[in-house]
Amino acid sequence: MFKAATYVERRKLLRKSVGSGLMIFLANEESPMNYPANTYHYRQDSSFLYFFGLSSPGLAAIADADDGTDTLYGDDIGIEDIIWMGNLPKLKDRALEVGVRKVAPRAAFDETVRQALAAGRTVHFLPPYRPDNKIALAGLLGLPVGELKAKASGAFIKASVDQRILKTKEEVREIESAVAVSHEMYHSAMKLAKPGRYEYQISGAMEGIALAYGMHLAFPPIVTINGQTLHMHAHDNLLARGRLLVLDCGAEAPSGYASDITRSVPVGGRFNARQKSVYEIVLAGQESAIKAIKPGVNFKDIHLQTARVMAAGLKDLGLMKGDPAEAVAAGAHALFFPHGLGHNLGLDVHDMEDYGENNVGYGEKVERSAQFGLAYLRMARELKPGHVLTVEPGLYFIPALVALWKKEKKHKDFIAYDAVEQFLDFGGARIEDDVLVTEKGRRVLGPPIPKTVADIEKACRS
Repeated sequence: MFKAATYVERRKLLRKSVGSGLMIFLANEESPMNYPANTYHYRQDSSFLYFFGLSSPGLAAIADADDGTDTLYGDDIGIEDIIWMGNLPKLKDRALEVGVRKVAPRAAFDETVRQALAAGRTVHFLPPYRPDNKIALAGLLGLPVGELKAKASGAFIKASVDQRILKTKEEVREIESAVAVSHEMYHSAMKLAKPGRYEYQISGAMEGIALAYGMHLAFPPIVTINGQTLHMHAHDNLLARGRLLVLDCGAEAPSGYASDITRSVPVGGRFNARQKSVYEIVLAGQESAIKAIKPGVNFKDIHLQTARVMAAGLKDLGLMKGDPAEAVAAGAHALFFPHGLGHNLGLDVHDMEDYGENNVGYGEKVERSAQFGLAYLRMARELKPGHVLTVEPGLYFIPALVALWKKEKKHKDFIAYDAVEQFLDFGGARIEDDVLVTEKGRRVLGPPIPKTVADIEKACRS
């Protein structure tokens, strides 16, 4: 939690940006694993965290742009909650911690919203993403659940994105604290990546380190020798020499700010010739992308530049042919690089994507491409100082995709299919760092995590 003045200023700017009406916030509630008293780790809604700072269920809030007030709604806990879960300060005292002076019982929130609607006032809400909040919001507003996303407030979304997308120094410090824990997680994983171990042993060790530092994981980790599956969350494979282990994991600080790092590690600690050749193409692409980051540059252009660097490397390796720039323009590179270069990072690992990916990563000036691969680019905006984003190129050999494209003779002038088929057992390689756009360029956040072939091999042996 930041100082109360931080939240006061955030809400003041929000009210000014939206201009009129009520902006309503619902806290996340507890989510049961299998019965009500046995819940998953609690995670507050990020919009609630950003503007009201309190991380507990049972709360709601209103920022009133017409009279300039903020109200926190909730109920003080009773003796049964104290017995089972421990005490909490009174709601009025918690509200003061985030600069809110008006409090009311939780039931008064619903009454206030209904009165505002009856009076013809505008009630602004953000698109809900949890089923329980969707149901609650639909009932409160008198809307079908299926219409909530379309009827969410564009003004509220834009004001929130404009404010949250550029990080303050205190926010960057929180992200870097999470990256620092990721540094420890990755050093441990590299030492453990040996034949005979299971993926879940590596995954468990990484999560244990996050917990040992008072943090949690920012998202379900990817720890897999099947890196060709981009979001592989099963961790049951036995590690074998000759496989590349893709580790995509991040810590979440107690404040909610996330890190998101990826490394690709040779099982047994030494890259073979084929692994090294592919890995160094990815590394060249990532280093080129990071060097290109600075204010005024469009991230979509950096994505395409990175794709051209990697296409040239693949041509040198004999897997692509023709002119790399023409191949990228046609979308042929997406056989190997089918996802975007990166995404915004902050309170969410994919920051604010609950508002709608286009609202966050594209805004009003950039249109999403319909081209396969490029269409998955989550961040395409012009960069400004304060943007924090991931840079994560990768190369993958996806047997089903290769078979489909070969059958369709897709991009046959750019892809050497016979050569590519010799790599179908490879898996994939990805490298990811978290980068801050500065006034004059960029800064990779946190302590350096081994990334070159030599440094990874050294860390695996240490």
